[in-house]
Amino acid sequence: QVQLVESGGALVQPGTTLKLSCVVSGNPYSPYSMAWYRQNPENPRHPVAAIDSQGSTTYTRSGEGRFTISIDSAKNTLYLQMNNLRPEDTAGYYCSISPQRSGTVRNFRPTDFGPGTQVTVSS
Repeated sequence: QVQLVESGGALVQPGTTLKLSCVVSGNPYSPYSMAWYRQNPENPRHPVAAIDSQGSTTYTRSGEGRFTISIDSAKNTLYLQMNNLRPEDTAGYYCSISPQRSGTVRNFRPTDFGPGTQVTVSS
């Protein structure tokens, strides 16, 4: 059974850069795609970025322009670099996986989520 474990969340000041990681183990899918979601009390869990098996990346408005999703297949690790963080980026961040070969963040269909890592942006 696949396990996803996020790390890298922290309490940071506005304007800071933060990089989240998600280590994948027991992955049964080939090919596969992955995505980052976020959730806070004001907004239900929703995707911010996705990367498919061909390396194509897509972002929702939440992540466009400031976030970069990447994957290191040799390390079985998914990343989310977040630049110029804002208070509205405060949320729990979750990585997810799907057996989809290709697609975008808008048609991503996750099968599993990790437990999440908290990012708090505050001065």
